[in-house]
Amino acid sequence: MANRNDTAILTIAGSDPSGGAGIQADLKTFAALNCYGASVITALTAQNTTGVQGVHPIPPEFIERQLVAVMEDLPLRAIKTGMLYDKDAIQSIVRTLKSQFAVQGKAIPLVCDPVCVSTSGHTLLQTSALGSLVQDLFPLSTIITPNKSEAEVLLNHSSSQREWKIEGLEDMLRASQELFNVVAASKDPLDQFGILLKGGHITTSLSDVNRVTMSNPNVEILKQNLPEENMDILIIDEQDYNRIPLVVDVLAQSSGQKTLFVRPRINSSNTHGTGCTLSSAIAAGLAKSLDLEQAVREATLYTNMAIYAASPNLGRGYGPLNHFHNLSSQVVPRASPTNKYPLTRLLIDSTKQSWKEYVEHEFVVQLGKGTLDKHKFIAFIKQDYLYLRYYAQAYALLAAKSTTFPQIAAANQVVLNVIQEIGNHKELYASFTNTPLAEAETELETSREEPATTAYGAFLLNMGLQGDFAKLTITLMACLLGYGEVGLWLKQNSISSPGCAAWVVKEDNVYYRWIEEYSNKEYQDAVKMGLQTIEDLARTDPPSEARFEEWRSVWERCTWLEKSFWDMAMRG
Repeated sequence: MANRNDTAILTIAGSDPSGGAGIQADLKTFAALNCYGASVITALTAQNTTGVQGVHPIPPEFIERQLVAVMEDLPLRAIKTGMLYDKDAIQSIVRTLKSQFAVQGKAIPLVCDPVCVSTSGHTLLQTSALGSLVQDLFPLSTIITPNKSEAEVLLNHSSSQREWKIEGLEDMLRASQELFNVVAASKDPLDQFGILLKGGHITTSLSDVNRVTMSNPNVEILKQNLPEENMDILIIDEQDYNRIPLVVDVLAQSSGQKTLFVRPRINSSNTHGTGCTLSSAIAAGLAKSLDLEQAVREATLYTNMAIYAASPNLGRGYGPLNHFHNLSSQVVPRASPTNKYPLTRLLIDSTKQSWKEYVEHEFVVQLGKGTLDKHKFIAFIKQDYLYLRYYAQAYALLAAKSTTFPQIAAANQVVLNVIQEIGNHKELYASFTNTPLAEAETELETSREEPATTAYGAFLLNMGLQGDFAKLTITLMACLLGYGEVGLWLKQNSISSPGCAAWVVKEDNVYYRWIEEYSNKEYQDAVKMGLQTIEDLARTDPPSEARFEEWRSVWERCTWLEKSFWDMAMRG
């Protein structure tokens, strides 16, 4: 990462004496994101968390003097604009920027936050300045970041269409495109730029997002602080996942691509300076040479967490964000309403390829379709029976390493569950081989152990003998949680949904009993307990980076061993 002296950014905006918005928020954001911040003040305000009480504009000629002083001295990597207040200020800024860009022989990435009206309703941009903002400043901008109200003001000023009112996600898509067209008309056709229409004032749902994207094939969804592919175990306690209140930002780019940044809505009044913070974080990303989509992605995540981590008792109105939340040395973030299982999510996300190959293995797919060769399933049952002995022994070691009675009880309960599970294996083997139950047990006990089984079993016992409660827990959870994810994945794909036909067969599928075993409430309740167990590790003893890497390595090794186990079964 570049150091602060290498990454200088300039904010051109108003001052907020309460420290939550304006240049104060911008400079905090630059510092938190490891950049050096400079500022040009366009207006002094009298404001706090309850609202703006007054504005004192800086004379345009003095704004120009500030701007020249900074640009002639510092190697700026990005610029952002916020509150500009009036036409004279905008024209002075544009004239100076063009002059300095010409002297330096290049343009600098420019983020324009078109601040028009405060949350409390105070005018922060004179109506007479709208034309200059659109015609003079927008052509210099790399990205423009209006919120709902600002986009309506800009479109009603610039568009020849009906009076704009943005009330839902479809409106946001249309408005972002129309605003993009307005700006494109004044830019060079080869210029790469974007419009980010912020959706903080509009509540939507995943059902809305899916509906919109089905009718708009050029729209990409980027989920943030939401479970992604093969993370269904992280949402099993939600009553209706599709109805979670969401916030969606829409990014329209020169390529024609639109990207939806989708994240859960945070029920918080700590939103003072959100727009300033977001635009500053985008500027920091562009200064570090991120592309537009990546800069927006990182900036929205940073701002979202700044809202969540804010102090609830600072100010009597809309409180400020916590701009320095990302400077904590904690590797695993604390649990939040939008991320209840942060350690598990990190483990899955950091090993997503091996986890996907495990969960969506061809063995699992053929089970779901009911097409798996019977002899391959029998081979799997034999080896899984032998593996469960290692698994039970490892849990017995976990009980021995436990320091509390609840931990001891939980570990021993799993051993009892394994005893029950081997009973199911005997019945499955007997039914598939037409063997009496007593003979089935003998055949299972005397089966030849395959190398994949031995390798996995040896790894379990090795982790158990190393004397580390946490690493052994991580080792064992990969199996418990993985089978829970497989069960939910197959169950989901047994149900048709709009635009997605079910491919898992229920009727006349001899393997559907196995699917139900790992998707039913009893097993998923065990998954919930496992999730809480694994999260307690990070909560009670937060890991260092080196410690987390040990856990991640163990988790990835286990997912690879699970995949190898099914590879073995596919060979029969």
